[in-house]
Amino acid sequence: MPAKFVLPLPGALCQPDSRRAGTPDPHLLLDPADDKELQLVHGWLLQQPQLAAKFQGAVDDAIRYVLEGERTRRFDLMDSAVDSDERASVGTKLQYRLIERLGLTKEPPLDTNILGIAVEIKGTVRKTWMIPREGQCEITLMVRIDASKHEFEVLLMRTHRAWLTGGKGNRDLKRSPRKPAENLFALRVLGPMLLPPEPLRTLSADQLNVVLGRGGLRRRLVELFQCLTEVVIPRVTITIVGAGLGDPLKRAREAKADLRALDLIVLVGTWTDERELAGKMGFDLSGEAWVAIHRDTFLEHDLEIPQLR
Repeated sequence: MPAKFVLPLPGALCQPDSRRAGTPDPHLLLDPADDKELQLVHGWLLQQPQLAAKFQGAVDDAIRYVLEGERTRRFDLMDSAVDSDERASVGTKLQYRLIERLGLTKEPPLDTNILGIAVEIKGTVRKTWMIPREGQCEITLMVRIDASKHEFEVLLMRTHRAWLTGGKGNRDLKRSPRKPAENLFALRVLGPMLLPPEPLRTLSADQLNVVLGRGGLRRRLVELFQCLTEVVIPRVTITIVGAGLGDPLKRAREAKADLRALDLIVLVGTWTDERELAGKMGFDLSGEAWVAIHRDTFLEHDLEIPQLR
């Protein structure tokens, strides 16, 4: 029976695995509070303006890139139509999205550089991350995506070899942070926090069968807005419903007249006046989002209904 693993604590010796460039020298494990480089990178991240929005947008972009909703009509990473390889590729896409959103550059020897300090970036849709040999004992920015809960969290950790799984690793000799080490020695950057909403996730199976069915797009968009009355609908959701068809936004504009006959007034964030009008009723139409608002809601707020565009 193998001996029970005992997590090495700060002050213990850590020996990284050998790699192509040779075997790094052993070193002492540092407590995160005493790790000056780790603290500098952590501080830099926390000082970034709109940090949550940048990470939220990067994660959402990476997921949507893999789903290709505008072509496939997929909007949920947990959909059975999404295979495991596609899910795994989210982490690679996320790396580039984060570098771009944080104003960094892709830079060796790891993934990027913050304040002159090399930083590895790892994203996962599983419970843990796979750390390559070159990332051992380096600072790693770790993003964990929980697709079932539609949320993510961000941690920062110096991924010492002594705090990674043992054995031979996977076929690429990658290892994962041990959960007790993560709990004790990873610094929280964000979360857990929700991803941007995807309204299609809230529809029932019967509603989805109509909205994503074989009927005409204009009719399906009317159904979408009826099912999601007074729910902000991102522009990308409309393109998912109209996947594979020419100019779905044109069909959505045409559907506005049909919806008015149902006492639903559609406002679009593309227009400044409509975006501001929606804001007065509590709807955020940033990013060119859409919303169908019941006529009575305008009356309740003593607001004039705009002319149909």
